[in-house]
Amino acid sequence: MTHPAKPVRDGRVVVGLDGSDSAWAALDGAVAEARRRHATLEIVHAWPWARTDPLAFDPDSEPRRPAVEIARTVLRLAMSRAQEQDPELRIVPTLTAQDAVPELLRIGGDAALIVIGTRGLGGFTGLLLGSVGLRLAAHTRRPLLVVRGGPTRYGPESHGKVLVGVESGADAAAARFAFEEAKRRRARLRVLYAWPRSRVFAGEHALPAREVVALRAEREQTVAHGMVAGLREEFGQIRVREHTTHTAPAHALVEASRAADVLVLAVHRRTPRLGMQLGPVTHAALHHAHCPVVLVPVE
Repeated sequence: MTHPAKPVRDGRVVVGLDGSDSAWAALDGAVAEARRRHATLEIVHAWPWARTDPLAFDPDSEPRRPAVEIARTVLRLAMSRAQEQDPELRIVPTLTAQDAVPELLRIGGDAALIVIGTRGLGGFTGLLLGSVGLRLAAHTRRPLLVVRGGPTRYGPESHGKVLVGVESGADAAAARFAFEEAKRRRARLRVLYAWPRSRVFAGEHALPAREVVALRAEREQTVAHGMVAGLREEFGQIRVREHTTHTAPAHALVEASRAADVLVLAVHRRTPRLGMQLGPVTHAALHHAHCPVVLVPVE
C-alpha cells in the first residue's frame, strides 16, 4: 500500500507581533502564508513592544502588572488565534526583550518570509519615515510581507490574482517570487511594466516625448517578455498577463493593486547614504496599496 508523500516544509514564516491592532491582521496573514508553504510559524513578541493592546488587556485596570506578563499574555493570545485557524500548524513562540528591528532581522535572517502590520508602536503609524516597518523594509535580506489594515482586514482573497511590478532584468528575484506565490495561491499572475510619459534628456538635448515613448515602449516589451519567458516555461500552469502602461509607475501599481490579492516588488539597495534606502515607488506602495505588499530584496 502506497502512502501520499508528505508536503515538503518551506522553512519558517516569522511574524512580528507589536501589540497594535494591525499586528493581528499580520498574524492572520502569516498563518495563511505558513499554511501555503507547509512551514513553521514563528511568532516574535517582546515586552518593550507591549504598551497597548485592547484585544489582550486593559492597561488602566492593571497598572501594576509587569510588562513581561503582559507580553506573555499577548503571545498566548496570538498562539491561540493561530491554532484556531490551523490546528495542524507548527508554531514557535518567541519572547524577547530586544528592540524590534534588529531582533526581527536576526530571527528572520533565514526565514522564507517575514510578516509585519502597517501600524505599530513608537511612531509606527501608516509606515511613516523612521518607523519599524520602513527600517525593516530598508534592511531585510529576506522577503517582507506588509499587511495593511486592522485585526479583521486580512482576506478573503477574492481576486485570485498576484501582481508584480517589473522595471528591468534586475527584478528577476521578485518575478520568480511572484510566480511561486501565484502557484501557492493557485492564482493568476499580472506582470505590470510602467514608464512615465514625460520628456527625458539624451546628453544635453531633450528628446521629443513622442519619440521617447516609442523607444521606451519597444524596450518595455523586450524587458517584460525577457523577464518572464523562462519563468512562463518553468511555471507552465500559471496564467500570466503582461501589461505595459505609460502612467507613473507608483500610480499604476497602486491602482492595479485594487484587483490583486498581493503586490510583489523588488527592493534595490541604493548606494550607501543617509536615509531609508527605499525608492519612491516602494514608499507609495507601502503607503497606498489596496492589498498586502511583499518586498523582495535585491542585492
